[in-house]
Amino acid sequence: MTFIPTIPRRYLFVLAGIFWTIAGGILCTRAMIWLGMLSLTTAVLVALVSVICAGAGYVLGFSKIVVKNIVRIDGMPNRAHIFAFTSARGYFMIALMMTIGVTLRNSSIPKYYLTIPYFAMGIILLIGSVQFYRRFIFSYRKSPFG
Repeated sequence: MTFIPTIPRRYLFVLAGIFWTIAGGILCTRAMIWLGMLSLTTAVLVALVSVICAGAGYVLGFSKIVVKNIVRIDGMPNRAHIFAFTSARGYFMIALMMTIGVTLRNSSIPKYYLTIPYFAMGIILLIGSVQFYRRFIFSYRKSPFG
């Protein structure tokens, strides 16, 4: 007999949100440290470019990923596997993105060049996490005991 940990489906939204929040927070924190290497004017410009890139990246790509995950979770049974907050493809993408991030961070590329992609990606993940939290709240208001 195999034990498969399950939780009420709605909590998968919280788990996805937490995962995206942690990843986004780590990326933004690193980017903020690297912003400190720049002059104030350059740092503000880089931060502004990062926010613009994040907005475009979220609207053009990541919002679709969030919606796809929300729809996938909504289609699951009332109790779901605890690790089902993302798909198998999602886990592959996470591993790939982490590998790319670690490779870039350990490369000879000056860290301040990595500020825009790290900051933009961090912001994208934080925006996405809010959507997962909103979906959890909506599901809770709709049926607090189910």
